Amino acid sequence: MSRIAIPAIESATGATAEVYAQVKKAAGGSIPNLFATLGYLAPRSLSAYLNAEGALSGGSLNRKDLETIKLLMSELTGCDYCVAAHSMLGKLAGFAPETLRQIRAGEPTGDAKRDALLRFVRLIKQTSGTLPAAEFDAIRAAGYTEAQLADIALAISLITFTNTFNRINDTDVDFPPVK
Repeated sequence: MSRIAIPAIESATGATAEVYAQVKKAAGGSIPNLFATLGYLAPRSLSAYLNAEGALSGGSLNRKDLETIKLLMSELTGCDYCVAAHSMLGKLAGFAPETLRQIRAGEPTGDAKRDALLRFVRLIKQTSGTLPAAEFDAIRAAGYTEAQLADIALAISLITFTNTFNRINDTDVDFPPVK
């Protein structure tokens, strides 16, 4: 059970009601538990997050790349909520269940460019300090542009925010279970 209790969504007013309306429009009428809690506690932060996600979705990376980053980061962080959410969103982006499992397990997917992205994201997550030049060269050689590297950094930052908050709150998972 989530650690932070929130009032009924229907009772929201002001900035919280406004951001809930933004989420409902984007999510087809529903408000996932993560967004319900953030909208109640920090509506401006949720609005900023949603705006950044909007910019990212119109950026240089395709949906599969974004879901690859978000699913791997969620797995590495141990966020069961985001693993479930991005497994579902990964399916909607066109990934086969086996590919989603491979991404989570850190196994090769058979797609050289995707595997280079997985290696790069894992390296960013698991190391500190300046990235070695050889790793920068490797991700560029895999076909990622410098603009895409900026979007990869933003995707990592955004998923790190939600992973961290969900771990603090122990947010109730309201997505299909991961198999």
